[in-house]
Amino acid sequence: MKLAMIGFGQAGGKIVDRFLDYDDRTNSGIVRAAIAVNTAKADLIGLDNIPQENRVLIGQARVKGHGVGADNELGAEVAEEDIDEVQNAIDAIPTHEVDAFLVVAGMGGGSGSGGAPVLAKHLKRIYTIPVYGLGVLPGTDEGGIYTLNAARSFQTFVREVDNLLVFDNDSWRQTGESVEGGYDQINEEIVRRFGVLFGAGEVGDGQEVAESVVDSSEIINTLSGGGVSTVGYASEEVELNTGGGLLSRFTGNADGTDGLDAANTTNRITSLVRKAALGRLTLPCEIDGAERALLVLSGPTEYLNRKGIERGRKWLEEETGSMEVRGGDFPRNEPEVSAAILLSGVTNVPRIKRLQQVAIEAQDNMEDIQAESQDNLETLVEDDEDELEPLF
Repeated sequence: MKLAMIGFGQAGGKIVDRFLDYDDRTNSGIVRAAIAVNTAKADLIGLDNIPQENRVLIGQARVKGHGVGADNELGAEVAEEDIDEVQNAIDAIPTHEVDAFLVVAGMGGGSGSGGAPVLAKHLKRIYTIPVYGLGVLPGTDEGGIYTLNAARSFQTFVREVDNLLVFDNDSWRQTGESVEGGYDQINEEIVRRFGVLFGAGEVGDGQEVAESVVDSSEIINTLSGGGVSTVGYASEEVELNTGGGLLSRFTGNADGTDGLDAANTTNRITSLVRKAALGRLTLPCEIDGAERALLVLSGPTEYLNRKGIERGRKWLEEETGSMEVRGGDFPRNEPEVSAAILLSGVTNVPRIKRLQQVAIEAQDNMEDIQAESQDNLETLVEDDEDELEPLF
């Protein structure tokens, strides 16, 4: 699937920058064009792979390149005011070669959480291709303002895009990690999972064609119902034999001479599918009730067993209760077999429910604090007036 990726804000820009690195490493051909938009000049300077001409600084008249300071209302206002500057960069994209837009943003800050929904709405008004969002939820330990921003942004973002793919930092930060190291690892996890998913069906010169092709239309159809989506992922290594053949813990084949054990391969693929669906999702949720699902098995061709893929797809149908479960393979010459599962239209998501509840409580607290501050200010002014003696 060929995407025009637009990273809005610091987190969004870094993730799109990492996608370009992934594209270069894997030759996957996902990113047809990449743009970074920000209100902070320093964040744009810190990117490594996005071309300089595709780094768009907005809000210079209001914030002078210093960012919006986690004020997502200001972020939205700046995005609306300077949308033409973003459009100028988008105009250089050959949209006839693109299957969809992907707007990427962290939902806890100011620029991305405020500006990404504004941009998505603008793109949907102008273009006929799908506009998807990739939103990153902040961890609960990052502070109340970021949680409130995320709750507000989520409600707007999910309404403005054709589908919102979500990654929850709370489920991926590890104890003892440095902030920088933690986010680097999280960004790599995001890129790996969505890279396998969006890379399916893109075949370059000299690459093998899948037996059961998963192309961009399969992904678009899976995401067509709108709402919120999550991605599961699991992989197992494949070892290279010094004699040129492939030995694999994945198949359990010991000597590499008798071919692959089809029954064992089928069982292992089914197991991998279960791990992907029931393991750590990008947005943890109950998978039953998902409206649509897509299964992509990737790896060396000899390990992509059609019977295993079909069995995994049927298992997904039973677990989700959905009749719209698509599946196929994605041949890749890498020492790994992986399963990526896209679950679209999920509704039983505890994290989102908690986020909305925290936001309601935070909003109530803010109103109480503002009212109390106003009362204190009025009392202070009255006390000062009582103490002042007339000059004449």
